[in-house]
This record gives sequence, structure tokens and C-alpha cells, in this order.
Amino acid sequence: MFNRENKLEKFKDAETVIGASIKVKGNFHGQGNIIIEGALEGSLKTDASIFIGEKAKVIASVEAKDLIVNGEVKGSVKIKNYLSLGSTAKINGDIQYGELSIEKGAIINGQLLSTGEPSKKTAEKEDEKENKLTEE
Repeated sequence: MFNRENKLEKFKDAETVIGASIKVKGNFHGQGNIIIEGALEGSLKTDASIFIGEKAKVIASVEAKDLIVNGEVKGSVKIKNYLSLGSTAKINGDIQYGELSIEKGAIINGQLLSTGEPSKKTAEKEDEKENKLTEE
């Protein structure tokens, strides 16, 4: 659903959208993709992907397969696969992730814990970089 440049690829695939003018409290648990542009307080868990927009404020524990953050999150974050933090991201809480991408300007106040192996594609790119360095 997401590309690795912090943008939505298929907006129509989102099962739940919390718009910019919406403020909700509660525990959200589902299996589909979620887009948050507004405010959420409680907990947020899905078996799919979450996109948190630039002006969004999430005060919750967050669990998902993939997560892209461009807004603010206060709470623990647990991501199975890919976590991407845009330049406007602010996270106050501990983070567990499989793969991580952080843009310059992102702010993290908490511990980072890698829980998985990098994807095969990422590992191959790292090997290529090492080979180029040793050849020079």
C-alpha cells in the first residue's frame, strides 16, 4: 500500500480513514489498512498498514505490519515489517521494528529495538555497497 518515500500509493485500499477534522478516543483493532490525518487517543492495532499524516496526533500504543509516520505519536510502537519516519515525524515512546527508515528532521524520544532481519532486497543492496567499497 505504501512506497518507501512516505507517500500513499493506493488511497482507495484504506479500510479506515480518520480525517483531519476528526478527534476520536477508543481502541481500534482491525485487519485492514488505516489512514490517520486527525487525532486518535487509545490503542491502534491492525494486521495491515497504517499511514499517519503530517498534522495527525496519535496518543496510543500502535501495532501494525507496516507504518509510515509523518505526524506525532505518543506511545509504544511495534511494527512487524517496515517503519518509515518522515522529516516531520515525532515519536515519544519505545519502538520495535523489522526495517527502519528515518528522514532528517524526524524526532524520536525512546528506545529503538530491531526485532527482525532486513528484507532480502535490503540485504542484497547492503552487500552490493560493501563490494563496491572493497573493490575501490
